[in-house]
Amino acid sequence: MPMPSNAFLGWSVVRADVLDEIETVHANVGGTGRGRRYATQQINRAYAVLLSSEFQGFCRDFHSECADHIIATAPIQVRPVIRMQFQWGRSLDRGNPQAGGIGSDFGRFGLQFWVEVYSIHTHNERRRELLDELMVWRNAIAHNDFDRALFGQDPVLQLVQVRAWRSALNGLCQAFDTVMCNRLTRILGASPWVP
Repeated sequence: MPMPSNAFLGWSVVRADVLDEIETVHANVGGTGRGRRYATQQINRAYAVLLSSEFQGFCRDFHSECADHIIATAPIQVRPVIRMQFQWGRSLDRGNPQAGGIGSDFGRFGLQFWVEVYSIHTHNERRRELLDELMVWRNAIAHNDFDRALFGQDPVLQLVQVRAWRSALNGLCQAFDTVMCNRLTRILGASPWVP
């Protein structure tokens, strides 16, 4: 396997450690009564929002890292202009890491991003669906707005669901890394992820 991007290494180590901390907190909440259910529910919701936040940070860092490789090949005088074009109205700077915004932002590199991601692994379409599901929960939690048509009378978020989202994002991050390595290699003539 080729060398991964710095952003992917950050996702796999630093960001994973942050997410593991909330897993540890969840494991340390004791008891079996109603208070435990309420406490773990709050931890599950916090975990979902944190997962979304860390994934957005990965995507933003990764997009910037990819742009940096293109920008480095340009004459010094035009680098600020190129950087501005990559960052102008970037969805990852102002909104949640929605699939549409991610596709649009990475589409600036001249590819149909999600088509390429799907071609990497057959599970990536399902992983994108899980990303969409996480975003619905993230918004409901952050805005305390649980639509009964979507969530029912008593929305309960289970740890197993948050773990499924995390697993899906792990797969997507790896696919993003591969897709953009391939794309930048075609553009630059060499792999961008070298020490």
